[in-house]
Amino acid sequence: MAGNFWQSSHCKQWILSPEFLVRERELDLQVMGEVDYQKLMMFFANVIQSIGEQLKLRQQVIATATVYFKRFYSKHSLNSCDPLLLAPTCIFLSSKVEEFGVISNSRLISVVTTVIKSKYSYAFPNEFNYRIHHVWECEFYLLELMDCCLVVFHPYRPLVQYVNALGMADALLPIAWRIANDSLRTDVILLYPPFQIALACLHMACVVQNQEAATFQWFADLNVDMEKIIEITNLILKLYELWKAFDEKSEIPGLLKKMPKVLLSQQRDGKNDSNSGRNNVSVKDQNKHI
Repeated sequence: MAGNFWQSSHCKQWILSPEFLVRERELDLQVMGEVDYQKLMMFFANVIQSIGEQLKLRQQVIATATVYFKRFYSKHSLNSCDPLLLAPTCIFLSSKVEEFGVISNSRLISVVTTVIKSKYSYAFPNEFNYRIHHVWECEFYLLELMDCCLVVFHPYRPLVQYVNALGMADALLPIAWRIANDSLRTDVILLYPPFQIALACLHMACVVQNQEAATFQWFADLNVDMEKIIEITNLILKLYELWKAFDEKSEIPGLLKKMPKVLLSQQRDGKNDSNSGRNNVSVKDQNKHI
């Protein structure tokens, strides 16, 4: 595992440009529009968070799963894989990569089924019908897309270092940490290095806690591109503005209907899968068709 962000696959392969994201999402955005697309990504980040909490995973495991989810759809259309299948698949893979331990097959499916039924029945009225072999197949395609670049650097560690350097951990860390968690629902995790995200979250926490004057000189002495910090801050503020007006329960059913749908693969030998009684979901190649 790479211990240096600048030498890692995260830095070399998974810091993307805004232009790249717009180009890769073009077909999805033609169907949904930018605002609806972001609302859908927020919703599935919430689904991952809920499943992870029910499984009692560490926040870093949940964060890594969310990054995997975002990475997949940064290079694939929404109609290439059902997000409801990809979400638990990302959790399943993340738990192994982050050395939390392998989640048992039966427990994963049981917890996902329970969470979907108890918290998200308004979005998914039908029962969660995927089985573990669907997760295994989806995991293979997820690994292939990411070129097995599984190491993810998060803003949490530099954030702790910064608040300790300021000597203001008690005042700033809880709020900055929550902002870092919220940032997972934006594209900043695909666009910026984690230390810049940490600085943006810290600066926002200083504003919330009225500590701008006390930390002004510390920020002024930093050898960083403050324009990047401002860009990250603006993206997170846009998230909060969107969140404020987002009525998830009333809007998500309509967004899921509008979402480009997954195409089901051809049945092998013209028969249904004997284990699940349903078609296998295909993860298609880069040629996207709505």
